Amino acid sequence: MDERGVVTAFLRDDGEVLLFRRSDEVGSYTGCWGGVSGYVADDEGNDRPPEAAVRAEIREEAGLEESVALVRSGEPFPVEDEERGTRWQVHPFLFDCDSCAVTPNEEVAETAWVHPPEILRREMVPRLWTAYDRVRPRVATVRDDHSHGSAWLSLRALEVLRDEAALAGDGRRDELEASERSGDDWIALAELARTLRDARPSMVVVGNRVDRAMSEASEERTPEAIEMAAREGLDRAVAADREAAKRAAERLPDRVATLSRSGTVTAAVEEATPDAVLVAESRPGREGVAVAESLTDTADVTLTTDAALAFELAEWDAEALLVGTDRVLPDGRVVNKVGTRAAALGANAAGIDCLVVAASDKVAPTADYDLEPRDATEVYDGEADLSVSNPTFDVTPADAVDRVVTERGALDADAVRSVAAVHRKRSEWADE
Repeated sequence: MDERGVVTAFLRDDGEVLLFRRSDEVGSYTGCWGGVSGYVADDEGNDRPPEAAVRAEIREEAGLEESVALVRSGEPFPVEDEERGTRWQVHPFLFDCDSCAVTPNEEVAETAWVHPPEILRREMVPRLWTAYDRVRPRVATVRDDHSHGSAWLSLRALEVLRDEAALAGDGRRDELEASERSGDDWIALAELARTLRDARPSMVVVGNRVDRAMSEASEERTPEAIEMAAREGLDRAVAADREAAKRAAERLPDRVATLSRSGTVTAAVEEATPDAVLVAESRPGREGVAVAESLTDTADVTLTTDAALAFELAEWDAEALLVGTDRVLPDGRVVNKVGTRAAALGANAAGIDCLVVAASDKVAPTADYDLEPRDATEVYDGEADLSVSNPTFDVTPADAVDRVVTERGALDADAVRSVAAVHRKRSEWADE
């Protein structure tokens, strides 16, 4: 049997993936849907590293190479095609896209951005779900990621819930590998939802968005209802994050300071196109460095240390401080990456506005919070008898924040309490 190495890439944008229907120009599986795919070997028959091969295919089939970022590569697996006498060794990949503007080549008859469970319901190339299963989000994606913001992780949590619900409700479960059949009935999916909700206690948006999906599905209590609620939750979450960023952008002056990494903050700054941006590096992960790099094409960017930020706000002539948040407490206090409190108090001292931008799903139902203590050795690994405090987050007083800008506009104290009450009500599904 002939053996051929192939790559398959799923390009993801806002919870959906891009599928291609293969045209008559390809030599196999004409008319079937698949991801971006191609041979590991180049046109001369020379094997390439699979990642190099898949990036070349993304460029050729979709024209998106410059706007994709590798999320994960999966374990390769064999697919035997007895009719063709070929054993394909499939190398799966998942990429995030920042553009949906696809420019397909002649090998593509049609494209579609779909929720991945559609893979189970269309005529696909062999074992496309297996390829997706090897790179799709899991609970560990939400639990262990310490570089992305909480809004991004909330989308991943909804994707996990959606995909597992689809597997539980799909009639083709017996055709799938054991690793692909981890979904189950309402009880098992409810347990999964609780696990996702509790995976990052500091990031309330994860729990709030999972709670809303489960609350909406709790009347029917079926996998199909959960899948649909998760899909709708993804669409709603993306729209809320975008609208919050848009509303914040309308308030931004020409010189803006920020810290850490927030997709909503970055989107607001990109839309506002200020003349200059001051960014704190945000140790220990230094997420702010990537943010600073991403803004250099449109603004004069200055990168500074966390300790210097409060001083630099005045020295650099910042006109506003814009930060994200992982949690807005019912009393208006803000929980965000450590350093936010000092920055907000520095903004107050400098006489500039401190703006917090977030979807209203980041309002917490209760006053509880978790500062996610980090490894003490990041600060001190010596032998002296001393204690180490190394929190991931800190708490900013409500009176240090001028506005909390959401998709609903700026929330005052009464509005924050009202949103918190709605989130508490939605969380009651877990007690049923």
